[in-house]
Amino acid sequence: MLRILSNVFRIPELRNKILFTAAMLVVYRLGYWIPIPGVSQELLQDYFNKSQQAGGSLAKLADFVNIFSGGNFSQSTIFGLGIMPYISASIIIQLFGTVMPQIKKLQEEGPSGRQKIMEWTRYGAVALCVIQGLVWLKTITTMGGGMVYPEQAANPLWWVMATACLTAGSVFLMWLGEQIDRFGIGNGVSMIIMAGIVARMPAAVQHLVANFDQQDPTKMGFMGLFVLIAGFVGVTAGAVLMTVAQRRIPIQQAKHTRGRRVLGGQKSYLPLRLNHSGVMPIVFASSLMIFPTMIFSGFADVMRAEQSTGMFSTIVKWLANNLSTGQFLHEIFYVAMIYFFAYFWITVQFNPEDMAKQLKEHGSFIPGLRPGPRTAEYLTTVITRITFVGAAFLSLIAVIPTVVNKALNVPPDVSQFLGGTGLLIVVSVALDFLQRVEANLLMRNYAGFLSGGDDSGPRIRGPRG
Repeated sequence: MLRILSNVFRIPELRNKILFTAAMLVVYRLGYWIPIPGVSQELLQDYFNKSQQAGGSLAKLADFVNIFSGGNFSQSTIFGLGIMPYISASIIIQLFGTVMPQIKKLQEEGPSGRQKIMEWTRYGAVALCVIQGLVWLKTITTMGGGMVYPEQAANPLWWVMATACLTAGSVFLMWLGEQIDRFGIGNGVSMIIMAGIVARMPAAVQHLVANFDQQDPTKMGFMGLFVLIAGFVGVTAGAVLMTVAQRRIPIQQAKHTRGRRVLGGQKSYLPLRLNHSGVMPIVFASSLMIFPTMIFSGFADVMRAEQSTGMFSTIVKWLANNLSTGQFLHEIFYVAMIYFFAYFWITVQFNPEDMAKQLKEHGSFIPGLRPGPRTAEYLTTVITRITFVGAAFLSLIAVIPTVVNKALNVPPDVSQFLGGTGLLIVVSVALDFLQRVEANLLMRNYAGFLSGGDDSGPRIRGPRG
């Protein structure tokens, strides 16, 4: 391992890319703590701590956004919105590309079309930043409690300034991600999200240390600590295995004769990822499940304050209790929505008819199947089956933090490292980072992390005489 690390820093170009990426992440973490003027950070943090202990819906929404965006809603910093508006705009453009011929045509035009789509994505991200920023500022202002200073809340210039700060912070993160893609190791947006998730790990470890006491039955003992560590290792190994798992479909090239030479006939594989949709089904399912929880919880609180009775009040209170995180009904709907969005995403991203058409145009075919509709039907069957397995894996990963939280009474900040989308994002981005470094090492004939070589320098073959 030390030899491989020395090989990484022995290559100037690769070393500069890694150091540049690290420097950009340091800039991100510095801006993560710069607050918005006019907001009482102490009162806001205290409110979210109490809301999280009570299972409040707003605290759950803030935690969800923080995980997926790399932002910091609970302290209302300039990076509070994070990179989420840019991701949302990208998803919206991709979805529109499936139903709007103009966008689909641009996607097929190559670099010029992709540049135009990127421009539209940036404009959409700015618009979403303004909307989300105004909604968030309005929310913390109407909650009261002095979280926004009264003289600032009554000043229209403060609203313009605060919204501009949130928008500028999100646009700056978007720019950081693009700089990492251009001058760094790549995958800049995902690297920013991963940095925000990993930065929470020291607080989780600190919580475990503070609540570990073998003599006190109310605190965690050796058995509970062993279960947490074993669960973390097991879930991480499973996430790595399922992230890289593929179903390889054999592809045969047709033979053709040119003069006296027979060309083609090579065998290859069409790799279909078991978890083709990545974390997107969990993102969509989690975001949609927040709304019924917030709506029914709000209605239930109003009815309890008014002491209303009756069948409608009883139904609303029952739904508010059973649709909260950790309840059986909530988890059933959660898993069902993960399956729905897994199949929806694979329908949007993978077209068996186009794949069969491309194979036919390149003179390739699947052994035992006729090119054309029969190949498309086979690919549809295969992708449907492996998507079912991938959705089951995503459902397991999504439910594990809730099970750990309820069974072992572990706070969500700790249980999220035993599963959930946060762990899946970290594993996926870390594997992508290692593969990029591996490609740079192998391109220069060095041993990489995944190749397992034992050389200490480049292997250069001389010309054959």
